Amino acid sequence: MLTAHVVFATITGNNEDVADIVTEKLEDLGCQVTETEISQTDATDFHHADICVVCPYTYDEGSLPEEGLDFFEDLPDVDLTGKVSGVAGSGDTFYGEYYNTSVDKFTAAFAQAGATVGAPSVKINLEPDQAAITELDAFAEQLVTTAKSLNK
Repeated sequence: MLTAHVVFATITGNNEDVADIVTEKLEDLGCQVTETEISQTDATDFHHADICVVCPYTYDEGSLPEEGLDFFEDLPDVDLTGKVSGVAGSGDTFYGEYYNTSVDKFTAAFAQAGATVGAPSVKINLEPDQAAITELDAFAEQLVTTAKSLNK
């Protein structure tokens, strides 16, 4: 059985919703999933999962979640070789060029840690609607497909 760990940071609740949607789909696909809030999680916790997911928000003009800075700074130093990573986040297009930049920053941190990109990153505008849920479900399915191909 594949294991997954979904970590989220949220102010409005939207990224917890994103994490819940991804977690539920991963469970439906037969994964054993742990979901935690970023300030309660250490980057090394990803050692215990086949699939590693972060659902961050972007604050103000491209800032990372303050409560997740330690996690973010530690992530590139954790050896995630052989792990599958994915990043999905909710943001607000109001911020223009800074829209959901934390998603890109976490994607780069996973690459530095040696993780395999399991699915293209997903950026959701505000609260997940039905189209976003469909996109997040496809994201989770791709993560599982990638993990299964790695773990053959």
